[in-house]
Amino acid sequence: MNMRAGPYGAAAIDALDRRIVAATQAGLPLVSEPYRQIAEGLGLSEEEVLRRMGRLDRLGMIRRVGVVPNHYALGYRANGMTVWDIDESRVGELGELVGGLDFVTHCYRRPRYPPDWPYNLFAMVHGRDRDEVEAKAEKIAAVLGAASRDRDILYSTRILKKTGLRLRVGRGE
Repeated sequence: MNMRAGPYGAAAIDALDRRIVAATQAGLPLVSEPYRQIAEGLGLSEEEVLRRMGRLDRLGMIRRVGVVPNHYALGYRANGMTVWDIDESRVGELGELVGGLDFVTHCYRRPRYPPDWPYNLFAMVHGRDRDEVEAKAEKIAAVLGAASRDRDILYSTRILKKTGLRLRVGRGE
């Protein structure tokens, strides 16, 4: 492999790694042996695909391979981004706790924009209805305790396209 040092102190991905990422980034084929099908499409062995993906995972260049369910089709119609005004000295620690709750799908720190936007911790929750989202927000509030000075819930009104980074493989890569 032709590898260069990357920003993580590890080797950068090569052209073959890019082809594997490009072949898998939109999802795995829904077949009994998805990695074998990907490998065949790339002219590789299944073992080589799995070895390279494992390496990319260990290096932090891919974060996960998983199923992304359509929560609307599963009956979760209420989506609430809970926003919290947390003391700066505790937002990292408490964000880890909130992000670890099994019903929180996204949790991150964001900058405040005072005086209109005091919130610095965001946590996305889904429910079958708004009452369920609000009950989950109460559970988050219990975790945050007195460190939470204010909060709100922003409900989704429409679905937007959600995708992560997409690599394109072209000539010379």
